[in-house]
Amino acid sequence: MNRQQTVLIVDDEKSNRDRLTELLQPDCRIILAKNGQQALERVVDQAPDLILLDVMMPDMDGHQVIQILKHDDNTRKIPVIFISALDSPADEERGLDLGAVDYITKPFHPSIVRKRVRNHLLSVHQRHLLEELAMIDSLTEIANRRRYDVALEDEWRRCARNGSPLSLIVVDVDHFKAYNDHLGHAEGDVVLRQVAHTLQQTAGRPGDLVARYGGEEFVMLLPETDAAAAESLAREARLGVEALQIRHPASPVSAWVTISLGGKTVIPDGATADPEFFRGADAALYIAKATGRNKLVWR
Repeated sequence: MNRQQTVLIVDDEKSNRDRLTELLQPDCRIILAKNGQQALERVVDQAPDLILLDVMMPDMDGHQVIQILKHDDNTRKIPVIFISALDSPADEERGLDLGAVDYITKPFHPSIVRKRVRNHLLSVHQRHLLEELAMIDSLTEIANRRRYDVALEDEWRRCARNGSPLSLIVVDVDHFKAYNDHLGHAEGDVVLRQVAHTLQQTAGRPGDLVARYGGEEFVMLLPETDAAAAESLAREARLGVEALQIRHPASPVSAWVTISLGGKTVIPDGATADPEFFRGADAALYIAKATGRNKLVWR
């Protein structure tokens, strides 16, 4: 695992928090909460990989905490293990019905707690790996369309809340079919990887996303980027691909592989992305291709 996983321990008794911390460190990064409200705050701030949750706590018990977590799209996937002195089958059944992945009774056996935590963290790690693989284009190793669709909705909502601009650039490799026909699909795959790498280097901020949309088409999603800045970046991307000087014997545009780009900037409004956002950028790309290619058109 590339990073140390985080476990949130929630218990109103300090002795229990201390004992569990001692058990799990240094294998895990530990964060602590002494009541339900504090636990919910820690989840928002720290995004733990796993929660060890006491059931019987004052004000807000563990059952109430897990119900809140499971009703929030941002926290519903975080696995919760109940640790409780309530040891009847009915208590355990209720905890599992509420969405807990496991139920450990007090007094607990240290080795059992350690191994169950380890197993659940391994499951979390494997799930994250699968989710990441499902979001990556296997050829270019950049984000795929599914990842773009998710990011678009996330960034649309965030920019709508902040009143920030959101820019989109749609990119197409010029005369790519002719390139494949002349030099073969293996060489075409090399071109797609090189173009993807160049686009990703150009859009290098942490929030920017470059994805393969399909075939020889790519998208560049640029949060909090106005039209002037996005156009500048698009021009840089076009020049960057041309500067690769990849020979294109079948292009009427240039001796080298080139790209056409269409872009659009909006101030998002509403909870879901407007389909006209992509359509506008795609229409601009169509104009760029229809009027000579190897150029940028902005709408």
